[in-house]
Amino acid sequence: MGWGVLGMSAAVMAIYLPFCAAEVRLATVPPDAPLASLWQEPSDLASRDLYAGPWGQSLAPDARARYVLVERKHSGINPGMTVRDPLGQEWSVKQGSEDGYASEGQIEVTLSRVLSAVGYHQPPIYYLPSFTLVDDWGAHTEPGGRFRRKTTALKDRGEWSWQQNPFVGTPEYQGLLVILLAFNSTDLKNSNNTVYHRTTDEGIVSWFVVRDLGSALGSTGRLAPARGDATAFDRSRFIDGVKDGFVEFDYHGWHQELVERRITPRDVAWASRLLARLTARQWADAFRAGGYPAATSATFIGVIQRRIREGQRIGAADAPPFVKKGE
Repeated sequence: MGWGVLGMSAAVMAIYLPFCAAEVRLATVPPDAPLASLWQEPSDLASRDLYAGPWGQSLAPDARARYVLVERKHSGINPGMTVRDPLGQEWSVKQGSEDGYASEGQIEVTLSRVLSAVGYHQPPIYYLPSFTLVDDWGAHTEPGGRFRRKTTALKDRGEWSWQQNPFVGTPEYQGLLVILLAFNSTDLKNSNNTVYHRTTDEGIVSWFVVRDLGSALGSTGRLAPARGDATAFDRSRFIDGVKDGFVEFDYHGWHQELVERRITPRDVAWASRLLARLTARQWADAFRAGGYPAATSATFIGVIQRRIREGQRIGAADAPPFVKKGE
């Protein structure tokens, strides 16, 4: 089979696969779920630790430990596995892909830190650059990635829908979409969303979580968009303008219905003001949690800060009218 046929087959599969799922496990979503299930006001935002994250450093994986293989991942683009540490704690590990973008785990941890800091729930995840794995071939060093802790405090109850949920149209829901768009999160599909039941001292509460965040910080698109690519991120645009009262984004991923004629300048301003409350130290810590070197972090943060200012201007009362490109 020639490379041309292989390339065509890959393109066809890339178009087809977003509509396929081996198993869809939908969560039972109450129509009156409280807003706190999606977002809680971060009244202590200035003091939040974006390196350790909301679950703290005490729950982080030990970089010096030996992890025993439980099971290798059998689906998805990125290699991964379930491992068990010496204390018996299990972890879901997402490693880098083999397509030249080895940073999905880094992206996921960094975005998770930002989302949790500004009020959106996240599970306990951390990044290790490498780790020692014990499997049938003995002990050896493996490429690291995102380590998601499996905890009895969170029960996965299935996915929730971007299109149909109790929060559609609220500033908090709209703001979540704006934040993901600001990071060029290109993969806005329902299978990346999880409803957790969180066990607390007061009982069980529901959390609506955007969990798989690795396809971001690059370009947006339907066929192999760049991710974790500072140059592509810098070259891309965030907002094209405003038309008929709605913001038009330079977004080229699937599910345009979530973006087109849905988000207002007020929504963008709400999200931009929220992100603007993070300090320079907190931004640096979020990227440090994802294992990024300082120079790369500075490039990403510079683009994000520019987009925050852009969002604040769009939300101003004197925002300029939308002008079509080329006019």
